[in-house]
Amino acid sequence: MTTTNSGLSRRRFLALGGVAAGGALTVGCSPASSTNTPVATGTGSKAKGAVTVMSQSGEFGPKEAKAASQALGLTVKTVEYDLTKLTAMLASGNPPDVVRGMGATDTAYLAARQVAEDLDPYFAKSTLIQADDIDPVNDLWRFDGQKQGAGPRYGFAKDYSQDAMLWYNSALFDAAKVAHPSSAEPLSFDELLDLGKRLTKRQGAKVSAYGLNANGLSVFITLCGMTASAGGRVLADDLASVDLSSPEALRAITWYLDYAKAGIGPTVLNPDPNGWDGPTFQAGRMAIATDGYWFGGVFSADAKNAKLAHLLPAPQFGTGARISPCYGATGLWMPKAGKNKDAAWAVMEWFLAGDPAKARAKGGWGIPPLKSLQKLMPQTQPFQKEAYEVQSAEQKYFSVMTFTPYLRLDAIDGIIGRELPKAIKGTTSPAQFADTVMSQVNTQLADGKKRLR
Repeated sequence: MTTTNSGLSRRRFLALGGVAAGGALTVGCSPASSTNTPVATGTGSKAKGAVTVMSQSGEFGPKEAKAASQALGLTVKTVEYDLTKLTAMLASGNPPDVVRGMGATDTAYLAARQVAEDLDPYFAKSTLIQADDIDPVNDLWRFDGQKQGAGPRYGFAKDYSQDAMLWYNSALFDAAKVAHPSSAEPLSFDELLDLGKRLTKRQGAKVSAYGLNANGLSVFITLCGMTASAGGRVLADDLASVDLSSPEALRAITWYLDYAKAGIGPTVLNPDPNGWDGPTFQAGRMAIATDGYWFGGVFSADAKNAKLAHLLPAPQFGTGARISPCYGATGLWMPKAGKNKDAAWAVMEWFLAGDPAKARAKGGWGIPPLKSLQKLMPQTQPFQKEAYEVQSAEQKYFSVMTFTPYLRLDAIDGIIGRELPKAIKGTTSPAQFADTVMSQVNTQLADGKKRLR
């Protein structure tokens, strides 16, 4: 199958995104999953030629490229994911053949700009992916022009988690003489904040062990989830504006600022030097981390932390329906302007549903995107069995939120990152912070909507 595209101008893609410098507090999913990729043999693809995959090296790197080349009889190479580079390649009409993305927050943006290929014809002919085997989370990679969950599929998750769930280090609880929380009932946000304060270790004015990291994958989508837990919503029905002034949104913002002001975890003012929770948690310097089931993959070969790591349900405000959101659904998509789509699909299908998908499932790197692979989720080690049980019970509260097609998440988190220092230092109130961020985000959303016409 081939299609043509005249290319996307750098100005159109980048300006529409409103990409702002600095400030975003984001973490990738499954940063070490490449260690689970098998060296496959044989070829089940008639596709030929070369395929370039733009991804994070810990997800699809040189090791995966070599395995794909051997399995498919293709020449597969990788380039590290970089938005600026991707934009330039799209603008030149010479994009990568396959690109990493987050279904929850990228799909609407890519589809609205006609950047991503409609993959429905490929799914219809797939030998590895059957329609009745697709986990519903993959509907986050669908967009019909108005909402996610309907319309064509523009990508597919490599795995997913309910990203507001928590992992805790029992050794730090024991050292602080704090009782372990229940894995059967969710903590309230107030209880979580109190635990974070009690578990923080300081040496003088310096924090030697964080009590809590509440940032999750993104401050903005974390606030959206908290607002939903309080019974409200941030994005308007038409996805063209945000409301951060509601009582529910202000409750979420006030809670986050209380967390930040307490100095008990990473913030834009004091970021974690490691850049993500894995090394900090493993070093015994983080008591509670906001990470989904996928984080358990970190401990599968770490005997020490496998005895200390425990999964908990997502915290709740308790004034709305109990929810446990998926904010990521990280996976792969295919640029419409790609030159070798059949070969690109062969690589995608192999990575997302073939041997690498089975290896990720067995390693605990998230919930598999195919229902038939979910039986492979590990339960050999005690912490894996416990996490599996907690995750299974949490599944009934699974929820997603449609994201806007008019602005990239990076841009919104950039605005938040610029305004947070003043609010954390107390020079602006939660309401003032909300109004300032809301004004800037809505201006960029309006501009993005106008440019799409």
